[in-house]
Amino acid sequence: MQKRWVKITVGVVALFILIVLVVPLFVNADTFRPTVEDQLSSLLGRRVTLDHLSFSLFGGKLVADNIAIADDPAFSTAPFVKATKLNIGVEVGPLLFSRQVRITNFNVDSPAIQLIQNHAGKWNYSSIGGAAARPTSARQPTAIPDLTVNQLKISNGSVTVSSIPPTGKPFVYSNVNIGVKQFSLAKSFPFELAAKLPGDGTLKLTGSAGPLSEKDASDTPFQANLQIRHLDPVAAGAIDPGKGIAMVDDIDAQITSNGTTASSTGKISAAKLQLARTGSPAPQPVNIDYQVSDDLDARSGKVSDIAIHTGSVVAHVTGRFRFNPQGVALDLHLAAPNLPVDQLEQLLPVVGIKLPSGSSLHGGTLTANLAITGPATESTISGPVEIDNTSLAGFNLGSKIQGLNPFGGNSNGTQIQQLKASLNSSPQSTEISDIYGDVPAIGTATGSGTVSPSGALNFNLVAKLNSSNVVGAAVNSATNAASNAVGNAVGGLFGGLLGKKPGAAPTTTANRGIPITITGTAQSPSIRANIGAMLR
Repeated sequence: MQKRWVKITVGVVALFILIVLVVPLFVNADTFRPTVEDQLSSLLGRRVTLDHLSFSLFGGKLVADNIAIADDPAFSTAPFVKATKLNIGVEVGPLLFSRQVRITNFNVDSPAIQLIQNHAGKWNYSSIGGAAARPTSARQPTAIPDLTVNQLKISNGSVTVSSIPPTGKPFVYSNVNIGVKQFSLAKSFPFELAAKLPGDGTLKLTGSAGPLSEKDASDTPFQANLQIRHLDPVAAGAIDPGKGIAMVDDIDAQITSNGTTASSTGKISAAKLQLARTGSPAPQPVNIDYQVSDDLDARSGKVSDIAIHTGSVVAHVTGRFRFNPQGVALDLHLAAPNLPVDQLEQLLPVVGIKLPSGSSLHGGTLTANLAITGPATESTISGPVEIDNTSLAGFNLGSKIQGLNPFGGNSNGTQIQQLKASLNSSPQSTEISDIYGDVPAIGTATGSGTVSPSGALNFNLVAKLNSSNVVGAAVNSATNAASNAVGNAVGGLFGGLLGKKPGAAPTTTANRGIPITITGTAQSPSIRANIGAMLR
């Protein structure tokens, strides 16, 4: 009896195997190719073409070779998506007995996807699913078809993001893997996306999207959590190395869009941050919390807050931004009120501010109110900056002034009661005006100057020495005496021509101050007092 059932079992298995092997011979899957092409074209609103279609009964799938999805002709004549193989899961019963193609899942292997944005901000995928983009030869209703696919997968794909006209190097995502369950153009569906970024970065995006916007697919509502690791914009080609901007970012964010407005909140850890050509990378990561929103139709956005953390202090940035054909234009404001200098010092090299070699700032506070305007990669920073009650340790200013040295300060450094100025910094140059410095051991100084993109200094100041300082009093006395002598001689000879009486007391030049020039670089400045100019 047992042998009999064994033989029956073997016979059934053999019959099943025979059916699996033989049925595909009687099913010419390629005859279904027009039907599959029409269904896909109807679903996407783009012409879809397949070279060949075969059927696998065991896998319950149709295998399509050389699939291509047409692009919007306003953007490109090349395919929007191109792949060598597409596995289409189908219901086997309706296919075999009713010759109906009911699609259950897609699995696209190694597709190449082209994403293109034009000068008006429209994307080449904007018309996907829209009635206006569908081929007129296809027979389908004008509304988005309510076709549900149980599972859609894209494996090992590549996505190239570019613009017309070109505004920079295309950005390429590789090893793109996308998983979607219960995919539908007419309903919301969950998705997962993972990709590799140029420069060894990674991206993960999980959330839900849909239903598809008929007006513009890029306005489709969605919500997602974003995780990016080791994003290097320079290595990725998003920022020109010559701009002097560099960083390696880790980002965790939440993004939500209702189709009209997109908003995002998140945290950024920026390592090796540098924001100026003459700058140098920050020694420690800079942490940033942000909250921004974007008006998708107006192509403009609002920065509710960007909080830049260093140590226990925070500087805040607010304002607006706008997308244009050249990139992103900024109109922001940075507020940094009474922040401890000790904790800010590591950020000074980031923006190109360098101290004399071997020196450092100790104590005191910094206050800045700066406007950040212009293109994001070539912005201009302008506004007042003030430092109060700090010490420049390791740099004795008095001993560095040629022509008056040595006086003032001490071997340990220079005490600065106040230093304030107006800053106007662009990629072309940095102008510093309305300078006022109060160094108790020496005196006060006013003036202006520039810093070139290479870091060269060119400052002209006028210093008034502190009369309470012994050397300062002596210098004032000597310059006044010299000035009076010269003034009396000149007055006696030319007094009548100048409308002055002989012997009239001239204005003391010491009150006008001593001209001082600063050249060299911030790390190695050359400071010179021009005593002779006082006597002219």
